Amino acid sequence: MTEEVQKHSVHTLVFRSLKRTHDMFVSDHAKTIALDEDSHKMKMGVKLKTEYAPVLHMPVLKEGRDRVSQLSVGQELHPGYAHPGDEAEYLITGTHAYPSGPGVALTADTKMHRNPSEGGVISMALALPPAQVRQEASRTAASVAEIHRHAGGADRVHPQSTAVSLLEGGGTRNSALMRRAPTMPKPQWHPPWKLFRVISGHLGWVRSIAVEPGNQWFVTGSADRTIKIWDLASGKLKLSLTGHISTVRGVAVSSRSPYLFSCGEDKQVKCWDLEYNKVIRHYHGHLSAVYDLDLHPTIDVLVTCSRDASARVWDIRTKANVHTLTGHTNTVATVRCQAAEPQVITGSHDSTIRLWDLIAGKTRATLTNHKKSVRTLVLHPRQYTFASGSADNIKQWMFPDGSFIQNLSGHNAIINTLAVNSDGVLVSGADNGTMHMWDWRTGYNFQRIHAAVQPGSLDSESGIFACLFDHSESRLITAEADKTIKVYKEDDTATEESHPINWKPEILKRKRF
Repeated sequence: MTEEVQKHSVHTLVFRSLKRTHDMFVSDHAKTIALDEDSHKMKMGVKLKTEYAPVLHMPVLKEGRDRVSQLSVGQELHPGYAHPGDEAEYLITGTHAYPSGPGVALTADTKMHRNPSEGGVISMALALPPAQVRQEASRTAASVAEIHRHAGGADRVHPQSTAVSLLEGGGTRNSALMRRAPTMPKPQWHPPWKLFRVISGHLGWVRSIAVEPGNQWFVTGSADRTIKIWDLASGKLKLSLTGHISTVRGVAVSSRSPYLFSCGEDKQVKCWDLEYNKVIRHYHGHLSAVYDLDLHPTIDVLVTCSRDASARVWDIRTKANVHTLTGHTNTVATVRCQAAEPQVITGSHDSTIRLWDLIAGKTRATLTNHKKSVRTLVLHPRQYTFASGSADNIKQWMFPDGSFIQNLSGHNAIINTLAVNSDGVLVSGADNGTMHMWDWRTGYNFQRIHAAVQPGSLDSESGIFACLFDHSESRLITAEADKTIKVYKEDDTATEESHPINWKPEILKRKRF
């Protein structure tokens, strides 16, 4: 038979539940047990004897005597040890005696050890060579004063150790004690840039810019399928070229011949003869939209890149496809050429940058530091370096192997274009219409510009697709989503006093990736 469960009133059950809850929480289990002073002193005394006995004979620093004198009066040391704060001499009671020679017994005099004075210590440090100074300082630092500090004086504020003064007296600094974090060098002052001219004429987004070698005119390609040539000094339209059947994404003017090259989303790459203003060559081969092109500075070679994830090297005269540079796994958005190795550099939406061996037509190095699409590359005109722009960062690299230099963080947008001049001004233009000016050497962002859109345009049409310095480097030309071309120049009235650098020598934090 089963026993009947005893029934209780609701009042009794509630009371019992309250009692259990009270018993559970009445004691604070997380609270640490109070420190027992007697047991702590005993523990420290044993520790002094067992762990620090061999070093109790070492010279006592002045600060050590000061600290020891501050210890509680009740603290007891082992009876065999003399208290370091009492006298300038104490018995040698280590594990080994120190006779003057083998077989020589210790006398009453040799059992006593006398500490040198402060002046003697400093004069000895000055006389020692630097390496020996470091050894002496490290040996003296682990003195009885340090032991007593660990024994009970850890929460007190102590004066600075004289070990540092010993090092300074010896003329050498201990790197462990004196090491300082690297700081950003002071950036070069650059005058701010201001909007100088707005040029209208295109009927669609302006996607690309190129300046001719004589610096008389510049050319733009647009989503209205036209290529327009403008006078650089006046900003007036000189010529319109039609022939593309889709957006013109790239233009380049040759310095070796009177040719203009263009590419577009219609998969076409065209060569225009500027003496007749007609297309004289087509370069067929890309399977999708051609996004960018660049001319080799010293040989008659044209390099184009496309949404078909390849870059192609063309012989300008014969129209032959010399190399097809494959390896990227997504759209190749930008390509740059230079005379030195590596002669071709590409950036892709697969977030990698590839440095190419032009002779072999193969990848020389792949840079995988970016986490987002690489839409633009720029080569420094004087240094053997380049920069890449992506939505995550602007990164600077060193040729020939693509060694990472530094990040330029702060332009939090999709960066479509980069430009740099010989003065070390780097410009980044973004999809949201913002433009940042950087000091190339230090990565300091000295100016931010967000120009108003053309009247009649939406604010969302504020975007910069391309930017370029002219050959005099006194003008900055931008191609924008509000169908205009904007020209900027340096503010001649600005001085370093009127526009000071808002710079603090902060600790340098350079990310590795």
